[in-house]
Amino acid sequence: MIEKHFTRIANYVAHLAGLPSTFAVCFLIIVAWAASGPMFGFSDTWQLIINTGTTIVTFLMVFLIQNTQNRDGTAIQTKLDELIRVGKAHNTFIGIEHLTESEVKEIRRKCEQAAKRHDRAVKKATGQKRGSKTHAA
Repeated sequence: MIEKHFTRIANYVAHLAGLPSTFAVCFLIIVAWAASGPMFGFSDTWQLIINTGTTIVTFLMVFLIQNTQNRDGTAIQTKLDELIRVGKAHNTFIGIEHLTESEVKEIRRKCEQAAKRHDRAVKKATGQKRGSKTHAA
């Protein structure tokens, strides 16, 4: 129950945070704060107000945005895993997001090598010269 409620709030806040009108409102708040500086003598309290406000908003937004990004990343990865599972790709790629960065880089290097070998084989089979490109009509 609380997870669904949090997810709904996180999605809504993340959506609002990305709107141009939200940026405009925040910009106007900063302009108003800066313009009020002479009236408050650029006091420590005047500075503390903006520092405290921006710190609180930033602190909360980090967690909300990270939550939405985590869910988006997991959803995309799940969709890709399903495409791999039902397609002709190697099922060994399912779940590689749980590997270390160096392990993923090694898999990527092997995939790039395999793609280059495939391209060379296709060029050789079609008699295409190295570096030339064919264009479909």
